[in-house]
Amino acid sequence: MYRRVMRFVRSLQGVHGRLSRIEELQSRIEELQERALINQGVALSIFNRSRSISSLKEMEFKVFSQWGEDGIIQYLTQNIEIKNKTFIEFGVESFAESNCRFLMMKDNWSGFVIDGSESNIQALRAAPYFWRYDLKAHCSFITKDNISTLLEGSGFDKDVGILSIDIDGMDYWVAGSLMNWSPRILIMEYNSVFGEDRAIVVPYEASFQRTRVHHSNLYFGASLKALYLLAKRWGYGIVGTNDASSNAFFVRCDLLNDRVKELELAVAYKPSKFRESRDERGQLTFVSGDDRIKLIKGMPVFDVEANELQPL
Repeated sequence: MYRRVMRFVRSLQGVHGRLSRIEELQSRIEELQERALINQGVALSIFNRSRSISSLKEMEFKVFSQWGEDGIIQYLTQNIEIKNKTFIEFGVESFAESNCRFLMMKDNWSGFVIDGSESNIQALRAAPYFWRYDLKAHCSFITKDNISTLLEGSGFDKDVGILSIDIDGMDYWVAGSLMNWSPRILIMEYNSVFGEDRAIVVPYEASFQRTRVHHSNLYFGASLKALYLLAKRWGYGIVGTNDASSNAFFVRCDLLNDRVKELELAVAYKPSKFRESRDERGQLTFVSGDDRIKLIKGMPVFDVEANELQPL
């Protein structure tokens, strides 16, 4: 009986050893894949540096960003004067997919990130890059009333290199509470479904959650025109949007130059094509084009030009 038990124990130890080796191999493969992505991004950054372009979209490439933001950020940081190589980004989830991670790992920028999920922040802090770089991570649900205090926790000068805002809802209102900050580059998510002509935003609600307020997942944020007018008051010019039409890029007006020029709003805007609508059960429905706004027609929006609530 004893011998049978010992043979069983040794067999388990053998299985455990093989599993450990498999896990080590998987970890090594993931590390090599990440390094290959970074090296590819470095090569593209060098190639793009001296190119003449007619649109930021020509600079797009993806390493860790959702779309082509990594390439756009590289172009902007290479072509405007950056005093402090610091970034603040909130709404990052676990930071696995984010606007500023590649910038941090390629150019050794210092960062401060915020997300409302404790599990996301724990995953971020467990990542190998967390100890390798000067990155601070904070868990908090962001509102227009607490954001200024939260950002003070970064310890950064208000002349921060990049401020990236993507919280799927109250972006306009939160950004409006930060006009005492002076980022060189300002990145804000916009809702292309709201169209080009109206400067509209979802009315402020501190506890706003996108999928809870409307099942379609399409009722959130601000139109590009609303963010454009806010940025103008803040002292920024729009220099482009990503090709997916989800993020707008603004540069402080005193830093605009021959390679980074302000655009007219009509030039910067383009309707998005991605299809993220959902049904009442949370399943994707793949509604596209103008049919998307029909799903949220009649929902209340705040017109920042008329200074009043209106139906969508």
